[in-house]
Amino acid sequence: MLQRLRRSEAPRRVFALLLAYTTVLGTMPAYANSSFSRTATPIKHLVVIFQENVSFDHYFGTYPNALNPNGEPAFFARPDTPTVNGLSGALLKNNPNLLNAGNGTGASSPFRLDRSQAATADQGHNYGPEQAAYHFGLMDLFPLKVGTAGPPPNAPPQIVTTKGLTMGCYDGNTVTALWNYAQQFAMSDNSYGTVFGPSTPGLINLVSGQTNGVTNTLNGTGGNETDGGMGSLTVIGDPDPIGDVCSAPTRGQVQMSGKNIGDLLNDAGVTWGAFMGGFDLTATNANGTTGCLRSSTSVFTGTTGDYIPHHAFFQYWASTANPTHARPSSESEIGHDGTANHQYDINDFFKALKKGDLPAVSFLKAQGFQDGHAGYSDPLDEQTFVVNVINALQRSSDWDDTAVVIAYDDSDGWYDHQMGPIVNQSTSSADMLTGTGTCGDGSTALPGADTGNLHAQGRCGYGPRLPLLVVSPWARENFVDNTVTDQTSVLRFIEDNWLNGERITGSFDAYANSIVQLFDFKHRNGQNNPLFLDPLSGQPVRH
Repeated sequence: MLQRLRRSEAPRRVFALLLAYTTVLGTMPAYANSSFSRTATPIKHLVVIFQENVSFDHYFGTYPNALNPNGEPAFFARPDTPTVNGLSGALLKNNPNLLNAGNGTGASSPFRLDRSQAATADQGHNYGPEQAAYHFGLMDLFPLKVGTAGPPPNAPPQIVTTKGLTMGCYDGNTVTALWNYAQQFAMSDNSYGTVFGPSTPGLINLVSGQTNGVTNTLNGTGGNETDGGMGSLTVIGDPDPIGDVCSAPTRGQVQMSGKNIGDLLNDAGVTWGAFMGGFDLTATNANGTTGCLRSSTSVFTGTTGDYIPHHAFFQYWASTANPTHARPSSESEIGHDGTANHQYDINDFFKALKKGDLPAVSFLKAQGFQDGHAGYSDPLDEQTFVVNVINALQRSSDWDDTAVVIAYDDSDGWYDHQMGPIVNQSTSSADMLTGTGTCGDGSTALPGADTGNLHAQGRCGYGPRLPLLVVSPWARENFVDNTVTDQTSVLRFIEDNWLNGERITGSFDAYANSIVQLFDFKHRNGQNNPLFLDPLSGQPVRH
């Protein structure tokens, strides 16, 4: 029976794995990865599917137990399925969160959201309010600080029409595909947003681990930045990238300094690309929309724009931006230097995959209606995107050396009972974790992008707990890892696998655990690999 990785064993086993698979050229064997690089593990292609706004408890709080009502896709766990740090009986029946401030009334406990309630309101998830919801680690102010009332209006329970909606969670009858991937491959129940806050800090941390170092701003801060000290600014909100032709002219915009993982991959000659829904402004959708106004319609959430500038991974740095959304000169350019500067449409990913020319590292962002963000997307449309990507990869000639990471940018403010370790403290005016203006003591905060800023503020973290899954022929089977990881753990894996452990100045990557422990590079995954799922039901299908 497969067991969870015990906390006491984690450091020793992770060190052993890294020792075995980290490449030291000339002394340890490395795995070939085309003519552009060598890899420290058998993984030659990493695909990061970066979705939106989900806490761990929101999707996996009751894993692996689903209600299985009539008329919904059923989920039955394997008998050897390990447990997760989910919602226990005490948290379900006697939760400390309250709906009403001051009088201590109106208990608000976690509850099941049905598949028919896939479309919900967006919860509050700004940097300060999220910290306030944590309430010194008591985890009891979610409805009061970040809760937003429905939709969905279709109760029961009646709480969906109140701020208690933030306590809602789905099970394997709605997020069926993700639960099935967890059954066959590997997942974490102890992974966190690098810092508190919304989408943009999450994506910046994924690719650089450094949200300090804003070099330029447009249209004021608008709550998007806070004083990082030494005359610097730190991103804590959702500004658009300066120069992107699709950035809103009245919205706060920024440009970042320092390096990101794209810069490092370019220096090493490793192929890579960021693939974003709606990025190709020359395309016309079936509904006639084109340019920055390309849109798609969901039967659950209506119509929303395909491309969202503040979700664009690399547009915040001049070195990796493609501000005009220039198209690659040919399909052969995808992944290489060229007119598109490694920034592409999501359709270009499928073209490169079909051609057998997938970049070594790919970052994927779905069209808006499929990115999972409550308010304009939903778990069912998200499932369609994720399953279609993974099914296509499993059918490709590259599958044997591919790993897919399914990760999230922030929690959307959805309730999660587990507080992560605060590995970086802060005393900016935006902090609220341990009092007004404080997340502990910021005197030991990580450096900023400018090495002269020794203790950059506004980077309180780790933030909320988020889902993290690894789908790969080399992923451990039916495995739950409880090693502490964060968004920069993916960054660290890339650095270790392709870049001989190079790190970014002031980044969390230097302190993060890798995700390497979710793999077993001595044994391939079991008999159900590949695992093809139906994109609508999330259930297994025959290939």
